[in-house]
Amino acid sequence: MQEITIDQLIERYDALLFDAYGVLVNSLTALPGTPELIGYLNRIKKSYYILSNDASKLPATMTAKYRSFGFEVSAGQIITSGLLLDAYFHKQRLDGAACVVLGTADSMCYVQMAGGRVVTSNQDFDVVVIADGDGYDFVESFDSVLSALFRKLDRGETVKLVLPNPDLIYPKAEGEFGIAAGSIAMIFEKALRLRYPDRRDMTFDRLGKPYPAIFNQALQLSGSKNMVMIGDQIETDIRGARDFGLGSALVGTGVIQDIAQIPDHLQPNYFLNSLKL
Repeated sequence: MQEITIDQLIERYDALLFDAYGVLVNSLTALPGTPELIGYLNRIKKSYYILSNDASKLPATMTAKYRSFGFEVSAGQIITSGLLLDAYFHKQRLDGAACVVLGTADSMCYVQMAGGRVVTSNQDFDVVVIADGDGYDFVESFDSVLSALFRKLDRGETVKLVLPNPDLIYPKAEGEFGIAAGSIAMIFEKALRLRYPDRRDMTFDRLGKPYPAIFNQALQLSGSKNMVMIGDQIETDIRGARDFGLGSALVGTGVIQDIAQIPDHLQPNYFLNSLKL
């Protein structure tokens, strides 16, 4: 793994792809160097995009948050896992499907934009979407959705399970972390295996990084595969970039600390100490 600076990556690649949490920001503020870097990229008109597994905020919500953190990114430069629901619903012919959504108001907007109808777990539903860990009372909502799902499966009904954000954890603030939607989906899947041990099909369809759809969106926007993914998570950012044939750079401001423990097949091309110019 080669140590590199952000200036060298800007020079070497046609477009930069940034993860959000742990790379540019945490839940409370911009990380050191982010406002200066984004301001510089905007001034030189460098192509860059934010690829985020966050399905709790619409791009417009994210731009407003970033502005409050001191830097400007247009909504068109933000590609979230929530945006992938549109193609997924179209492919699965889920237009008009009744969807129970665990997430925020913006998460529900993503589902509605994709053609789904948001309902509660007390109503009949066709799809369960786990978008985020915020926006609802976790224990009460989890128990309600799980119980309703069991009742439907016991009756022999079919339910689609969708997970836009496969992340397990994310950095909330310096030294603080939170569980992400992927961890909640794993609890659901464990419960389903306990109750239906022969039903190996009861797993969530995962949409965000490391899966290719989000990188395909970036490729369509940039027009060049000479891109580098700058991320803090090996299993999503780095694995996804490697599998898609892109360069990858691990930044030392997020989840990963011991780079010596990264297996060979997930080694990034570069290591960045920070995003400071």
